[in-house]
Amino acid sequence: MQASFLSIYLMPMAIAVIMIGLGLSLTPADFKRIFEYPKAVLIGLITQMLLLPAICLVIADFFQLEPALAVGLMLLAAAPGGPSANLYSHMAGGDVALNVSLTALNSVLSIFSIAWIVNLSLAYFMQAEAYVPMQFQKVLEVCAMIITPISIGMWIRYRYPLFAQRMEGKVKLISGVFLALLIVLAGLKEIDHLMHDIRAVGGAALSFNLACLLVGYFLPRLFRLPPKQAVAISMEVGIHNGSLAIYIALSILNNGAMTIPSVVYSLIMFITAAVFAFWSQKKLAN
Repeated sequence: MQASFLSIYLMPMAIAVIMIGLGLSLTPADFKRIFEYPKAVLIGLITQMLLLPAICLVIADFFQLEPALAVGLMLLAAAPGGPSANLYSHMAGGDVALNVSLTALNSVLSIFSIAWIVNLSLAYFMQAEAYVPMQFQKVLEVCAMIITPISIGMWIRYRYPLFAQRMEGKVKLISGVFLALLIVLAGLKEIDHLMHDIRAVGGAALSFNLACLLVGYFLPRLFRLPPKQAVAISMEVGIHNGSLAIYIALSILNNGAMTIPSVVYSLIMFITAAVFAFWSQKKLAN
């Protein structure tokens, strides 16, 4: 009953609200802006699409996670940056315009990267006989859950700009409430095993989160990007769209245990991101 309500009704509604909220903050210029700083975008994409899954794989192996938890962590690694990344980037003094552009591009590319990474993870961690490919219909379902509400939000922003500006903050607040509710309900769904799974995946989730933030900041600095752009990339790859990962785990993979890494990571990332934002503000001010 609870799983049915969560996966069939609440999850699609929550994803739609969150993605519409993202769309309200986007304009076609955000996609065009990608060409204004291709180096930053390329580094952000390589980090998100290639480095993070590789780092996540090493961490899952190192902590010897149970197969379902390992796949769940890999699913989270494949998820694009969450809408909160823009807010935290602003708090940290980052280049929010770069954040918005990366979020838009990553959300589109994740339609394909999620299916690829999830399939490889299922085959690697759960062995060939447990491998369940994401059918084309399921890929289209993920596509619809991402692109359709974002497009609706962008259309509202284009057609009714003043209304969109007034609603953007309210929708972000509602999205935050939805996200918190999803984390709670997903945790309650696995309440019998939750404490065990927190102990099992907590170290891996914290290690992966810190790796995301640190690699996201210091790799761009290594390539001589400005600090503001490095902060933006760090927030983009450090704050994942946990709600999307939870939705895929429940509604597409039909595995409640795979939601646990997203739940634990989501709780951790808002704390570490706040600490990072405070550190970044102090650093940029000097």
